[in-house]
Amino acid sequence: MPRPEVLDRIQEAEQEADDIVAEAEAERDDRIAQAREEADEIREQAREEAEAAAQDRLEDAREDVEEEREDLIEEGESAREDLEAQAEGRKDEVVDYVTDLFEEAVHAQT
Repeated sequence: MPRPEVLDRIQEAEQEADDIVAEAEAERDDRIAQAREEADEIREQAREEAEAAAQDRLEDAREDVEEEREDLIEEGESAREDLEAQAEGRKDEVVDYVTDLFEEAVHAQT
């Protein structure tokens, strides 16, 4: 094979090698970019899921607080009703006591 042909073949082989390397580098860059995009999507999805979970926990906590509030109100109303009933039951006794005090005060002045 004449030298110019050998030189041409070597140059062609080198060009093919350069093309293969360039193609591999471009493919590598594409894969890296794609991997970064996928990582960004995964992070965004994880953030959204974390926010949703936090919102769910917050709603559950609000429901628990509301239930506890309603229970406390119910207990308070029941206690108030009991106190009113006790006060009503002692009403005559208190009236008699106050009347006795008043009569004693009137007799003490005369």
